[in-house]
Amino acid sequence: MARKRHSEEEILRVLREAESDETVVEVCRKHGISQQSFYLGKKKYAGLGLSELRELRQLWEENSKLKRLVADLSLDRHILQEIVAKKL
Repeated sequence: MARKRHSEEEILRVLREAESDETVVEVCRKHGISQQSFYLGKKKYAGLGLSELRELRQLWEENSKLKRLVADLSLDRHILQEIVAKKL
C-alpha cells in the first residue's frame, strides 16, 4: 500500500484536535490515519507551535545543505590528497 505523507501543519492540526474532547480513536478515524502514526507525530511534534515548526523545518533544510557542503569538501580533500601522493 502506498504511503501517504501528511504535512507538518496537518499533523499539528490533528494533534490539537485530539487535545479537545474527542478521543484519539475518533480523531484518527476522522482523518484516516492509524493510531501509531498519531503517536509518532505526537512524539515528534508535541508542544510545538506553528511558528516553531516552521523554524524547525528551516533548521532541517539548513542542516541538510551544510551536510552536503561537508561531503563535497571532504571529497575534494580526498582527491587532492591522492594527487599529492602520486606526485611524491
